[in-house]
Amino acid sequence: MSSHRFWRSPALPFAESRCARDSRACYAPHTHPGISIGTVDAGCSVFTCDDRRQALGRGDVVLVPAGAVHACNPAPNQAWAYQMLTLDETWLQEVVGEMGQLDAVALTQTGAARSPQSIHAALTRLNASLFGCDENPDKEAALIHFAGEVFGPLKAVHAGDGLPPAKLAQLKALIMARCTEPLPLALLAHTAGLSRYHFVRAFRRAVGMTPHAWQLDARINRARILLDQGMPLTELALHLGFADQSHFQRAFKQRVAVTPRQYQRNFLQDLSR
Repeated sequence: MSSHRFWRSPALPFAESRCARDSRACYAPHTHPGISIGTVDAGCSVFTCDDRRQALGRGDVVLVPAGAVHACNPAPNQAWAYQMLTLDETWLQEVVGEMGQLDAVALTQTGAARSPQSIHAALTRLNASLFGCDENPDKEAALIHFAGEVFGPLKAVHAGDGLPPAKLAQLKALIMARCTEPLPLALLAHTAGLSRYHFVRAFRRAVGMTPHAWQLDARINRARILLDQGMPLTELALHLGFADQSHFQRAFKQRVAVTPRQYQRNFLQDLSR
C-alpha cells in the first residue's frame, strides 16, 4: 500500500522531510523554497531539471537548489520509494558557512564526486530521528550534524576543534546548574567556542551522547534526589522543566526502568523498615 509521510515542526521551521513508499504519484515540474536532498530507496525514477533527464535507481541521490524547476517521477507503470529533505538556505549557510553556487545534480552510484551511499545513509539516520520519538533539541542536533556532514567539509573533527578537559568541565557544570532550563545549542556552542556542527560532534565524541540527552539525564538524576526528599510528583515535572507529566514519566522510566511513583514508593518503604 502506498504511503506518504511528512515531518515538520513549528519549533524547527527551517526543515521539512518526506518519506514515500510504494508510490506511483507523478509530479508536475515544481520548485522547493529551500535546498533539497532526495534519495531513492527502492525502484526506479527519472529526474528532470531544465533540459536534463537522468534515470535514477536505489541509492542514488539528487541535490536541488532552492527555486530550481525540477521533477522526479517513477518509471512508467512502476512504484518507487524515496526520501526528500528540504532545508532553509539561510539556516544551512549559518551552519556550514558560505557555500558556493549549488547546481542541481544527480549523484549516482557510478562516478559521483561525493559518495551517494554516505548521503543516503546519513539521510536515513536523520529521518529515523525526525520521524521518531526524539525530542526537538535532539532533532535539531541531528539536522545540524547532517548539514555539516553533507554540505560542510567532510572530515572528522580535528583535535583543535575538540573540547579540552577544562572546557568540557565548564560546559557540564553549566548544563548541570541550568538543567531545568531550555539551553539552545547556539548558547552551548558559543560557550565552547565552536560552531554548532563541531560542538555537537565534539560533545558527543567526548561524552557519548548529545548535549540535550546529557541535560535530560541530569534532570532525571536530579529527579531521583527530589523524589527521595519527598517532593510531590504533581510538582516535580514542572519544577524540572518538563512539558508535562507524561513526558517526565517516559524519560524517567527509560533511564530508571520504573516509574517515578514506583521509585519513590520503594525509597519510602525502605525508610519505614
